[in-house]
Amino acid sequence: MNVTLRGRTGHFRTVSFDAENNSVRLIEQRLLPHEFKIVGTNDFRETARAITDMVVRGAGAIGATAAYGLAQGARAFRGNDLKQFSARLDLVYQTLAEARPTAVDPVNAMNEVRRAMARGETVAERQALALAAAEEFAHEDVRHCEAIGRHGAKLIRNGMKILTHCNAGWLAFVDVGTATAPLYAAQSQGKKFHVFCDETRPRSQGATLTAWELAQQGISHQIIADNAAGHLMQRGEIDLVMVGSDRVLGRTGEVTNKIGTYTKAVLAARHKIPFYAAIPLSTIDWNLKRGFDIPIEDRHESEVLGAWGVMAKPMADGRWPMGKRAYVRVANPTSGARNPGFDVTPAELITGIITPAGIFQPAELWKHRHRLGFAG
Repeated sequence: MNVTLRGRTGHFRTVSFDAENNSVRLIEQRLLPHEFKIVGTNDFRETARAITDMVVRGAGAIGATAAYGLAQGARAFRGNDLKQFSARLDLVYQTLAEARPTAVDPVNAMNEVRRAMARGETVAERQALALAAAEEFAHEDVRHCEAIGRHGAKLIRNGMKILTHCNAGWLAFVDVGTATAPLYAAQSQGKKFHVFCDETRPRSQGATLTAWELAQQGISHQIIADNAAGHLMQRGEIDLVMVGSDRVLGRTGEVTNKIGTYTKAVLAARHKIPFYAAIPLSTIDWNLKRGFDIPIEDRHESEVLGAWGVMAKPMADGRWPMGKRAYVRVANPTSGARNPGFDVTPAELITGIITPAGIFQPAELWKHRHRLGFAG
């Protein structure tokens, strides 16, 4: 996507690779929307920490980061012994796979890289194949998002009011995004619509990231408190809900996404509002058979008990000069918190799943599994 900073516009990808320095390059998303910064990770452990600590987040973005991290770890190996190289690669793979356990994209991405590496007969060949495969995963992620945009744009009509939850935009992928891809495609077609961005507590990715993206793109939008969605639905002010996902079960059609998604799906069903999830093929899990088996990440209670932001004070001319970034404790000082990061939405609450291959009802995924990338 294009980003305008201090009057200058340039194109950026969320994730890229610096081959000369064997470094994964990431947009530091924890600083947005107040500061745009690109950082590099120097080894696979730093890359895993960047995923865990949410320097980078979002299904496709952490998938590409894990793919690059695996290549990074492979390229750092010194020697020619294939057995030692394979043992080292197992360590790298496991470290990256454990960084965000709920999402399936990192594992799917690294499996693609390992399959490509198997064609090499020497350590050097496998190292080269690893980086090539990681680059291909990143490029494919962009192609998938573009295709999702083409299919999903058909759902958007002039004058619609659309609800999003969390961030499934270009910041959550290598470029373009999933839930935002139809918005960007519809905008390019000249359609006029308005987006309500759920703030998405506790990390507020809707307020900080999706809203920032839409502002950069010039799309009409407003941020709403998470609990305001039902009120707007009840009064006919939301026509469509569009979200992303971190794991969709290909056998059942259940959708795992940022905590609060299930709540929005229940509300949408109550008010007969279409509810769609947009995903690349790497988000589909063809193995698990029920949503209750999906590992749900419990994150640190500090995310619920407070919030990060920047000190700001309005000036007489309406500007908001930004000061130092700080964590502010909001909750009662002696209370603890529980912080599940994701929830699972049952298939019957989902109108359709927007994929690069088209829009499918959840129950149709398994029937069309080979069209959707199932290799079994």
